[in-house]
Amino acid sequence: MTVEYSLADAEHLPYVKHSLLDVHTEAGASDAEHFEARLQAAVAEPGWTTAIGYEAGRAVGYCHGFSLPADTDWWSNVIVPLPEYVTRESGQRTAVLSEIVVRKPWRGTGVAAQLHDIWLSLRPEERVTLLVDSTIGGGALQTVCEKWGYRSVANHRAPGDPTVYTAMIRPVRRP
Repeated sequence: MTVEYSLADAEHLPYVKHSLLDVHTEAGASDAEHFEARLQAAVAEPGWTTAIGYEAGRAVGYCHGFSLPADTDWWSNVIVPLPEYVTRESGQRTAVLSEIVVRKPWRGTGVAAQLHDIWLSLRPEERVTLLVDSTIGGGALQTVCEKWGYRSVANHRAPGDPTVYTAMIRPVRRP
């Protein structure tokens, strides 16, 4: 298997959107309409970028995310408030990894880790955060994130969403 990787920003979304949608649809993560709404919201955030893996011209996986602005409400949805030194944002401190999806035949091959690392390689922020549904795969997804260097900092629940997520953080560049 030879997977080639590329990066794109919001300006290039029209050229890569079909690749993201194809992977997302095949993975069955959610319906296309819900995905497109979430994608458009993410792309509207500052510093949005995506990493996409292709094999033989076919998208096999992607990840995408953005920068947290200084006036973000991201940390307001944690169930137990965190100290201000954790939640203080400057617009350049924290990247959010919004989503990482890999088609089934490429799962367990290292494609997700490669997408993650390539996406992070060009992030200017000092740290990255993500939300994990710790019930997925009996906790397997959270375990993968921990292997990638993420540490749990809080439980997080968005208004109107019954799911409690685990908020995790790691440095963008690991020592």
